[in-house]
Amino acid sequence: MELKDIKKVLILGAGTMGQQIGLICALHGYQVTVYDISDEILEASRKRMGKLGAWFVQINRITEQQLQETMDRLTMTADAAAAAKDADIINESVPEDPKLKGRVFAQFNELCPKHTIFTTNTSLLVPSMFAEATGRPGQFAALHFHDLRVNNIVDVMPHPGTDPAVTQLVHDFAVSIGQVPIMLHRENNGYVFNTMLSSLFRSAMSLAATDVASIEDVDRSWMGVMLMPMGPFGIMDQIGLKTVWTIVDYWAQKTNAPQDRIIADFVKQYVDRGELGAKTKKGFYTYPKPAYTQVGFLSGSIKK
Repeated sequence: MELKDIKKVLILGAGTMGQQIGLICALHGYQVTVYDISDEILEASRKRMGKLGAWFVQINRITEQQLQETMDRLTMTADAAAAAKDADIINESVPEDPKLKGRVFAQFNELCPKHTIFTTNTSLLVPSMFAEATGRPGQFAALHFHDLRVNNIVDVMPHPGTDPAVTQLVHDFAVSIGQVPIMLHRENNGYVFNTMLSSLFRSAMSLAATDVASIEDVDRSWMGVMLMPMGPFGIMDQIGLKTVWTIVDYWAQKTNAPQDRIIADFVKQYVDRGELGAKTKKGFYTYPKPAYTQVGFLSGSIKK
C-alpha cells in the first residue's frame, strides 16, 4: 500500500488525544471514523472536537469553511464492525495497559481489511508488548502524538517485526497530516521527548512523595531556573493524573522497586479522590486559576 491509497482513518478511543488526532486527520482531507464504546462518550467527544476546531478558527489557524468541511468528514460510532469497514490506517489511544491494547487490536484485526495498517499512540509502552496480539505485527508500529493544539511533533517507532515499508508509510502519513516525524531506530520506552519528560516527572514526584520538598517548591525550582511558565506538577495536571498514575503504577508492578511503588501510591491518592488534574478542576493545583499562574508564586508569597 502507498500513501495515495490511504483514504479512511480509524481512531480507536475518543478521549483527549483521540479527539485531537481525529480532528487533525479530518482537517487534512481524510475521512475519519472515531470509535468508542458508547454513544454518550462519542457525542461528548464530537462536541469537544467542534470546540477545538472553533478555537483553531479564533486563532486564524483555519477558516470557518475549513472547520465545517473538517467536521463533515468525521463519523462517530460505537459499532466496531462499521468503524472497521474500509479502514486504511488505525491510530489507537486507549488506556496505557498492554493487555487492553492487545485485546482491542485483536478485535479489530478480525474486522478490518487485510491491508489496514495498525498504529498505537501509546505514551510509555512499546509496540512489541502487544504486537503479536494485533494479528498483523508486520503492519504495526507506534505513531505517537503530542499536544496537537500547540505542536506538530510525532514519534514513529517500529518494533523488531515491523515491515520497513510500513515504517516508511507511517512516516509519509504523518507528513501528510502536517506533522514532523521523529524517526526512532529502535524501541525505547517514552520515545524521545517523553523519555526526557518522564525522568523529570519521576524526580519531581519522588521529591514530593518522600517529603524532600513541597509540590509548589519543586515546581518553583523548575520554573525559576529554567524560566518556564509551569513546573512538572503543573504539566502533569494538564496531562491528567489518571494517565500519570496508570503509567507509574504499571512500572511499579513491573520493577517491584520500593521507590516506584512510593511514587505510584503518591499519585493514587489524588486519583482516588477524583482529583485528576485540570480537566476536573483540581489535581496537584486548583483550576481554572492555578497558583503557579499567579503573581507572587515564584517569590513564595502564594503557596497553592
